[in-house]
Amino acid sequence: MRLPQVAETDTPQTQDAPGEFVLYDEYMTRVYVADTLTEERSALRLMLLDLNMEVVGEAADWVTTLAQAPVSRTDMLLVDWDLLPRTSPSIALDELRRICPAALVIILISHLDARQQAALSSGADAFISKGETPERVAERLRSVAASVRP
Repeated sequence: MRLPQVAETDTPQTQDAPGEFVLYDEYMTRVYVADTLTEERSALRLMLLDLNMEVVGEAADWVTTLAQAPVSRTDMLLVDWDLLPRTSPSIALDELRRICPAALVIILISHLDARQQAALSSGADAFISKGETPERVAERLRSVAASVRP
């Protein structure tokens, strides 16, 4: 639910789009989105909001992801496979797990191939193909979110 900014200055406000705020729900799944493409981040943000999940941050590069994700208190990290350093994706995911130990890591993959297995064996909790229908992506996100809710 989008609300205008509340007058209380001591209440943390989560901004999901410039100038708009969402009411914090203690049972909302908090999601950090890291994808190289702005339009894909935007589409994911809209889908996550429709699924009653809170987008707590976004990044278009790996360095920003490592800097912002830990302070976002995220439950779930959606990470574009192409964002990971090519030379050492498993080391990168290990570092992400170290700094966000409570978060589930979901890898977004553009092409279905051996990278699926690489993503899972590199430390991801799940993967979602970017080629799936929006309904299938939403179904996978709901399924993963169910595992982080109390």
